This record gives sequence, structure tokens and C-alpha cells, in this order.
Amino acid sequence: MIRPATPDDAGAIAALWNPWITGTAVTFNPTAKTPDEVAAMIATRRAAGQEFLLAEDGETLLGFATYAQFRGGAGYVRTMEHSVILSPAARGHGTGRALMAALESHARAAGVHQMMAGVSAENPAGRAFHEKIGYRLIATLPQVGHKFGRYMDLWLMQKFL
Repeated sequence: MIRPATPDDAGAIAALWNPWITGTAVTFNPTAKTPDEVAAMIATRRAAGQEFLLAEDGETLLGFATYAQFRGGAGYVRTMEHSVILSPAARGHGTGRALMAALESHARAAGVHQMMAGVSAENPAGRAFHEKIGYRLIATLPQVGHKFGRYMDLWLMQKFL
């Protein structure tokens, strides 16, 4: 089941997200999210007309997808960037595709023109996933990320909605 997140989901979202933050190069952010930070993110995005969706199997959180404006300023109001995070058990079962389809549908209905994905070059599975759902590589940004004592490239991917 896919549904909008609420601030009450923040603890479960942080618990799912934080191992990816602290233990992998999937995201360049090295600092774990607190439930309060996640709750504020959900509320802020919802107030801006953006979305934060969850995929669940009963009471088990399988993953989430969310989007926000790509860059600040009125000139970027129709270009969004998304994040999608899955539990290890949910990978390869269509959960990510379902989340992204629902997220893109919401964005399209909100007048979004395109969605961007910033994928760590140390995450080839993330790049392959995005290519399978219609994103194309438009740039490699060398050494823009820094984590675990090293610089990492970022793949910038784009999909017109």
C-alpha cells in the first residue's frame, strides 16, 4: 500500500533512512535524521504542495519517496528533485517503481515539468533503477560529494513529466 506520510511516521522513516545515511555512500549527507527533522520535512513539503509517500506491507515500512524544489527561486518552481529510499528487503520487488509512479503522478498533477535525481556514482544500482523508469543521465559532477574521507562524483539524471 502507498499512502502519504504523516508526522506520526517520522520515527519509522528515520529508522529506515539512517542506515543508508550513516553506512553507505547512497547519500552524501553524513548526519542521521531525527524524527523531529523528518516530521518537519513532511510538514514543510506538504505545505508547499509537494509530497512525501510511504510504501507499507501491513505495519512494515518498505520505503518512501519524496520531492521538493530542485533549487530555490521562482525560476525553478516547476523543476523538482526527489529521493527514494527502500528497505533492503523491498529492493527488486517493484516497490520503488510503485512509489516513483505515485510520486510522479502527484508532481504531474501539481504542474511539475521535470523531475531530477542526484545519484551517487557509488550507487550503480540507483542509476540502473532510474534508467529503467525513464530517467536519463545528463551530467556527471566530479567530486561534488565528500563522505568517508573521500570525494565522490554525482550523476545528475532527468525525466520530463
